[in-house]
Amino acid sequence: MSEITLFGKWSFEGLNITDMSLEDHIQIRKQIFIPHTAGRFNVKRFRKTQCPIVERLVVSLMRHGRNNGKKIMAIRIIKHAFEIINLLTDSNPIQVLADAVANSGAREDSTRIGSAGVVRRQAVDVSPLRRVNQAIFLLTTGAREHAFRKIKSIAECLADELINA
Repeated sequence: MSEITLFGKWSFEGLNITDMSLEDHIQIRKQIFIPHTAGRFNVKRFRKTQCPIVERLVVSLMRHGRNNGKKIMAIRIIKHAFEIINLLTDSNPIQVLADAVANSGAREDSTRIGSAGVVRRQAVDVSPLRRVNQAIFLLTTGAREHAFRKIKSIAECLADELINA
């Protein structure tokens, strides 16, 4: 029996997460052929941590009304972006994605603390799940805005975002 590879090209063997706090939230151990598992990962709280990170990136690309529900188109964009990443870096694109998500999420944020009309900002740590969610959102939003009404395709912009993160 042959090993499971993403899009028939990229292996899940030898991948690692550099940030120890994100190991439980970036799922690269679940091996898939294509990022379309039809899993119900929002039924219970924290179940989305079991969703493969590539599929979470695909789902995040399906935003802004006109792209809702077009998962096959989002999968094609990811496939082209991974091809570009492989050509430019000569490394496994799944590892590049995992590193980009680990590097992109904010570690510290500020919240509003106030009583009796006086509001001040207080620095707080960010949970690992929010870091992963925010990183995926920021990567896809940056690629989408960079590609909008430009000559560069969204796959090229997403590849640039993932490599430079």
